[in-house]
Amino acid sequence: MSPAGEAASDPGGRHALLDLGGDGHERGGSVPKLLTGIPGFDHVAMGGLPARRATVVAGQAGSAKTVFAGQFLAEGVRRGEPGVFVTLEEPAADLRANLATLGWDVPAWEAAGDWRFVDASPLSTAAGTSPYSLETLTAQIGHAVDATGGERLVLDSLNAVLALHEDGAATRQRLRTLIASLRAMGLTMLLTVETPGDPGGTLSRYGIEEFVADNVVLLRNVREGAFRRRTVEVLKMRGAMHHKGDVAFTVLPGKGLVVLPVGAPTAAPDAHEERVSTGNEGIDRLAHGGLFRGSSTLVSGPTGTGKTLIATQFAADSASRGERVLFLAYEETHDQIYRNGQSWGHDLRAYEEQGLLRIVSLYPEVASLDDHLVQIRDLVDGHRPSRLIVDSLSALERLGSPVAYREFVIGLTSYVKQIAVASLMTASATHLIGGTSVTESHISGLIDVILVLRYVEVDSELKRGILMLKMRGSAHDQQIRELTIGEGSMVVGSAFSGLDGILMGQPSPR
Repeated sequence: MSPAGEAASDPGGRHALLDLGGDGHERGGSVPKLLTGIPGFDHVAMGGLPARRATVVAGQAGSAKTVFAGQFLAEGVRRGEPGVFVTLEEPAADLRANLATLGWDVPAWEAAGDWRFVDASPLSTAAGTSPYSLETLTAQIGHAVDATGGERLVLDSLNAVLALHEDGAATRQRLRTLIASLRAMGLTMLLTVETPGDPGGTLSRYGIEEFVADNVVLLRNVREGAFRRRTVEVLKMRGAMHHKGDVAFTVLPGKGLVVLPVGAPTAAPDAHEERVSTGNEGIDRLAHGGLFRGSSTLVSGPTGTGKTLIATQFAADSASRGERVLFLAYEETHDQIYRNGQSWGHDLRAYEEQGLLRIVSLYPEVASLDDHLVQIRDLVDGHRPSRLIVDSLSALERLGSPVAYREFVIGLTSYVKQIAVASLMTASATHLIGGTSVTESHISGLIDVILVLRYVEVDSELKRGILMLKMRGSAHDQQIRELTIGEGSMVVGSAFSGLDGILMGQPSPR
């Protein structure tokens, strides 16, 4: 095993240590850290897990503790840091099969000497005997570490050790001795604990954090109404900075854990003074020349007011200018989008054949909100568009609790602002006249442009109305204007008169 000083001097190589501090390090603190390889988690932990220290990952059954542990070890192998996985409950053969579903070729890593199992599970021992002694276990771990040059160690799960004796004090003492022996080997340890209830309220009954854990990570799989939602929280990280609070995560085949922190929106290096057309001259006039490149726009309105048509025009305009656009449709099929475009004179099929447009029709119910957010990010990364269209966010609203949906739309909005892609998202309002969409109320402060479509009653006739409620950084038209949709045209007309209060309930522009 390489000396600690050598490890710290090689931040991008074999040891992948991240120092946190102001003296040439990445962030506040002074504890070197190891990347976990869990997308999003290293951001939450401000660089990963502290090196050569013990981290307890606690959660109820099914909260993905073993996946977290395996991912941490797999990242070490990828970075040239061999690892040892001590399985205290599940047989090693079962773990190999389960981890293979995440895309990890553990047998190949074992053959190369980069991964070693220490199988101390009850099913691997003779019936009627004690599963193992801690002295024997320590010796087995030491042998595996020597054989692999291991630097990362996983013990899954500590409950097997805690259940050895009814005498809690004796068990803690035995566990303390085990951990002290492992610390002496200079290992970065990850220990999982299964809790009967919420890990934040039941972990302390074991006393683990008092004598074992330098760091505590909580995984939750909680029920919110008719839905379940997974979150991760870094509860404690001794001597190191980390982000606070619960953060959503999901588990995906071939990927493992994906954590979804909401990052602070950042501006692109160049100022977004350049304008892009919406594809509709009338709406461009409302914006006094079009939308800023990189801005985010929400089109809100009840069914039939023209939201998808505006989205289609926005997509066609981008493709006609030779700019790539990604169109995510949650309510209409691929062919329906084609037909809609054709009826308005846009050959979307030709744009798609040229690689300028990609239409992806997604069925909302096939995945959770967090899964959909990961999928959107993957599609954007794969297509690398200049413009992104999401039609309609409201189709996803029924997939989770109000809290989960709010965090989803905030996460999506923050993401598109970070990558500086011009985005247009639609959302349905529940009332034909007046009122706001749920999405609009959640993200009105994050969105740059809010375009409101409504039905307006004028002289006993129901007409469509359009209002640019908000446009950040620019003057814009503030009148409610008539919107006429006819054969192949969408025309923004003159302002209505005498409609004070017709859009009551809208958020004030910011």
